[in-house]
Amino acid sequence: MATLEIRGLSVGYGPVRALRDISVDVPDGAITAVLGGNGAGKTTLLRAVSRTLGFHRGTGTGSIRFDGRPLEGLRPAQVVAAGVVQVPEGRQVFARMTVADNLRAGALGARGGRTETRAALARVHELFPVLADRAHQRAGLLSGGEQQMLAMGRALMAGPRLLLLDEPSLGLAPLMAARIAETVQEINAGGTSVMLVEQNAAIALRLASTAYVLDVGEVALHGPAAELAASDEVRRRYLGVVDEEAAADAEAASHHRRTLSRWSA
Repeated sequence: MATLEIRGLSVGYGPVRALRDISVDVPDGAITAVLGGNGAGKTTLLRAVSRTLGFHRGTGTGSIRFDGRPLEGLRPAQVVAAGVVQVPEGRQVFARMTVADNLRAGALGARGGRTETRAALARVHELFPVLADRAHQRAGLLSGGEQQMLAMGRALMAGPRLLLLDEPSLGLAPLMAARIAETVQEINAGGTSVMLVEQNAAIALRLASTAYVLDVGEVALHGPAAELAASDEVRRRYLGVVDEEAAADAEAASHHRRTLSRWSA
C-alpha cells in the first residue's frame, strides 16, 4: 500500500509549466528517490506535497493523497500535523537562534504532547550527537554538514511518518554526504517513509527501493532502484558511467575530424 499517492499532478508558475501530469507512489515504510537535472521539477514536486507552492506563486492541479486522505486544500501546518514534513533544499535553519531553539521550533508542529517531544529530542540527539554538543550555539555558526543535520533533526521533532528530503547531500563533502545517507537509512529503519529528491543519483539509488526520473517536468523513467541503476541511460546521464565502445567510437571520430582539419588548413 502506498503511503503517498500522486495522480495527474500538473504545476505552473505563471505561464511556466514545471510539472506535467505526473503520477508517483511512495510505498509505506520505503525510501523512494526522485532524480533529475536542474529544472526537472523535483523541488516543485515536494512543494506540491507539502502545500508550500503558494509561497512561490505556484498553482497546481491533480490529486495528492496521504494514507487515503486528500492533501489538497490543507495549509502547510495541517500537512505537518498529518505526518508529512519537508526538509528544504539549502537547509534554511534559523541562523540567529540556537540549535536547541531550532529543534524546539520543529516540535511546534508535533502531533503528540511533552512525552512525545522529549522522546523525539532524544532520538534526534541519538542520530546527531553533535546537536546535543552544540545545543546552545547559534545555528548560523555550524558547518554546512551540521546545519543539514539540524534541518533534518528539526523536521524529525514533528514526528513525521513521511519525510520529504530535498537535496540533503547538496554542497557537502563526500564523507559528510555519506554520513547523511547512513542517517537517512536509520530514519527509514525506524519506520519513517522517505521521499528523497537527489541530484547525486549514486547515493539516491543505493538508498531507495523505488526511483523516478523527472525530465522537463515529466516522469521519464520509473521502477525498482536497482533496475534503474543498471539502466544504460541512467548510468550514462546520472551516474557518469561511459560506455567504453561508444567512448572509443567518439574518440575515433574526434581523431578523424582533427586529421581532416589538418589537411584542409
